[in-house]
Amino acid sequence: MIMVKKIGKIVISILFLVLANLLKIENTWINIILYLISYLVIGFDVIKEAIENIFKGKLFEENFLMSIATIGAFAIKQYPEAIAVMIFYSIGEIFEELGEKKSKNSITELMNIKPDYANVKQEDGSTLKKKPEEVKVNDEIIVKPGEKIPLDGIIIDGNASIDTSSLTGESIPREVSKKDFIYSGCINLNGIITIKVTKEYKESTVSKILDLVENASEKKANAEKFITKFSKVYTPLVVALAIAIFIFGLISRTETVYEWLYRALTFLVVSCPCALVISVPLSFFGGIGGASKNGILIKGSSYMDILANVKTVVFDKTGTLTKGSFEVKKIVPNKVTEQELIEYVALAEHYSNHPIAVSVKKLYDKKVEENRITDLEEISGKGIKCKIDGKSLLVGNMKLLSENNIEVKQEKETGTVLYSALEGKYIGKIIISDEIKKDSQEAIEDLRKIGIQKIVMLTGDKKEEALRIAKELNIKDVHSDLLPADKIKEIEKLIKNNNGTVAFVGDGINDSPVLARADVGIAMGGLGSDAAIEAADVVIMTDEVSKISTAIKIAKKSIRIAKQNIIFAIFVKILVLLLSMLGVSSMWMAVFADVGVTLIAIMNSLRCI
Repeated sequence: MIMVKKIGKIVISILFLVLANLLKIENTWINIILYLISYLVIGFDVIKEAIENIFKGKLFEENFLMSIATIGAFAIKQYPEAIAVMIFYSIGEIFEELGEKKSKNSITELMNIKPDYANVKQEDGSTLKKKPEEVKVNDEIIVKPGEKIPLDGIIIDGNASIDTSSLTGESIPREVSKKDFIYSGCINLNGIITIKVTKEYKESTVSKILDLVENASEKKANAEKFITKFSKVYTPLVVALAIAIFIFGLISRTETVYEWLYRALTFLVVSCPCALVISVPLSFFGGIGGASKNGILIKGSSYMDILANVKTVVFDKTGTLTKGSFEVKKIVPNKVTEQELIEYVALAEHYSNHPIAVSVKKLYDKKVEENRITDLEEISGKGIKCKIDGKSLLVGNMKLLSENNIEVKQEKETGTVLYSALEGKYIGKIIISDEIKKDSQEAIEDLRKIGIQKIVMLTGDKKEEALRIAKELNIKDVHSDLLPADKIKEIEKLIKNNNGTVAFVGDGINDSPVLARADVGIAMGGLGSDAAIEAADVVIMTDEVSKISTAIKIAKKSIRIAKQNIIFAIFVKILVLLLSMLGVSSMWMAVFADVGVTLIAIMNSLRCI
């Protein structure tokens, strides 16, 4: 609507301008009135804003410069030029709005994930529409096809296809069913599902993401800070120079007063820092918007600066480079069958929710008769001691078996090994290991291609498993057996000894202190993770490690375009300013140096999206 009004004013102003030029009326006052109407139609808002800003203490800004220059041009009877400056300035503002609108589109789509209501299930089976903020933990909500999922929770009934593209950037729908955890902000494509709420709205995924996006613009990049400081010094300086030019002309008497006033006014029009003030922030905003299209949330333009200068990328292992879901790789029975060994271990691990235990239970996949399991005792850091069908069973690491005087030949294995002993006799081992994500290798190669000098892996896993993963991914620098505090120490060493910035990539839960300590923290698979959103500077909404290089590429491109705009705008302005001081440039050239350069810079900035 605002843009339509601006276009309407431009059209009316041009009509009056054309009419004033075409009418050959002896009474010049009629022409002057037509020029004045044309000028006020297009320039009134600029003059009004300039006056309002003066009362706010903002004297030297672009509206003030445009007003004083065009009023001066009007005063020396350069009516068409004064009106043309305002018309081109308004056209520039329209292009600026179009540029911002385009760059905001992907972020606006993300903001549309906010749910309007929740269908809360009542005791009598009916539903009541409530605001998501009013729904409590453990309430049951029903989501119908086409509706947004209003809160995080667990599906307790039904199944459906879920569109997660607004959060993750993934176009393929995700199939969900009973017992699956589901995130707010996704859209139910088909099927009716009942969800048990696990988080209040303010703690939900959608709320935290919206808060992150809304506050992203508050963190300015160095280039933006430079422009802000530059404008505060630059604008009063050029006003002073324009006055100095006019005074110099009066003293020198080399030209008429009219000529020197014209030069000073032209100097003011040229000096408007519009191209810098508009295009540089737009470059960063466009970059943030482009990243969000790819399922990458960058918390502010300041992190674009840091990402563009990353030289070292440090990875956590579990849940970052690997899936974090353990699978049985090898079964080595001793005097029992494979199935018997699996059954004994699965029964011993029946009450455990540890990922390693889950992997064995998944392999067994039979109904467990719990009365078979008795005298169960979990021995911290070692394993489990229990009785199965009255027989004593040990399942755990080598320490557990050694303490119970059970001799086992220890061999180097890559992965976690569960040793088992029945009635004091060794019956075999099960080897379990974590799987590498399908795009981890591609991600490491891509990072090297874009100039990342050092890739490091930090993990709490034992040395053998860490080296196995590192070898497959061609990572030379590996540190294993680390606690979170040890990881921070390693990060600090890298920051101290490294010339460029250091990025840490983690799963956003156990690694939140390290994410916060690194120059830039990148949370992988941060969807629904409070720690990721709070501690990380960049959140990759999917589990795709390859998107790290995408984020860095977007940041580099945004910085490059911002620098191009700065250099181009300053070069053209200095050139035309010198020409205007010498009296060579006209008001029309000044218009190009201001509005023309701004339009070119805006169009260049749109390449970030």
